[in-house]
Amino acid sequence: MSIGILITVHDGMVLAADSASTLTLMGPAPNQQGPVALNVYNNANKIANLYKGQPIGCVAYGSGSIGSASISTLLKDFRKRLTDGGETGFGIHSFKMEDVAKRLSDFLMSHVKQLGPNEPKPTLGILVGGYSAGESLGEGWLLTIENGVSEGPKLLRQKGDVGINWGGEGESISRLVLGFSPGLPRVLGSVIKPPPSPADLEQLANLLRNNLQAPLAFAPMPIQDAIDLAEWLVHTASMFSRFFPGPSSVGGPTESAAITKHEGFKWIRRKHYYDNKFNPEIRHGDSVREDEVGGPRAASG
Repeated sequence: MSIGILITVHDGMVLAADSASTLTLMGPAPNQQGPVALNVYNNANKIANLYKGQPIGCVAYGSGSIGSASISTLLKDFRKRLTDGGETGFGIHSFKMEDVAKRLSDFLMSHVKQLGPNEPKPTLGILVGGYSAGESLGEGWLLTIENGVSEGPKLLRQKGDVGINWGGEGESISRLVLGFSPGLPRVLGSVIKPPPSPADLEQLANLLRNNLQAPLAFAPMPIQDAIDLAEWLVHTASMFSRFFPGPSSVGGPTESAAITKHEGFKWIRRKHYYDNKFNPEIRHGDSVREDEVGGPRAASG
């Protein structure tokens, strides 16, 4: 399942994620109640810069692929479409983050619709963060696909609001930040007589959240402190998964990136499957011409 974090402060936005990817058996088996975890890989890529050199990024969690294409590859395919003019009407000097989120959602769903009737339908989420052209504050958007059905982009916070958003295996983070497990309202609802309505349970959850939530992210927080907070939350989720019974589906190296108005998208922690000393034409994850090795174009990954 994995974990994805998006922290918004006035200085910028921070994306962070683990690197775990779980291989599951979806077919029927004797006494099988659901998907069976066969293996956990700890080298998945979940963060992407959606337009090189621009303050637009995202972090994915949930299903690691759509059909035969990994989410990491699809995000890079989408980036190429934006960069090369494949997205009609997209202008780098006038774009809105809402438009970027909608285009990404449509792009992913175009691949979901190509799946055959017997192919598993993905369930995943993507936290998109960045700055609309000319804006001084960042925006966060949530894309969700549930069993192959898209719910469309959802604005996470109003302009100027700050805080922490997460997706994936967030049990530990919910307990730490909100002060209670996501399952608590359901448990209380099962013992309250008469049984409360769904609206009552939602009201109860909001009451708990408003009174128990730990204030960790503040508007004036420097971007470095937001980075430290995001990486700590990923580490917490990873350790929780490690010691919780079952496969450690959150783990591996932590990756993080920061997005600010003037510096754009910058990697903070990033793993590579190759070594730059064996690939002298590579700088910061991007191919450059030999005559650019001494001073490559401004780019980010």
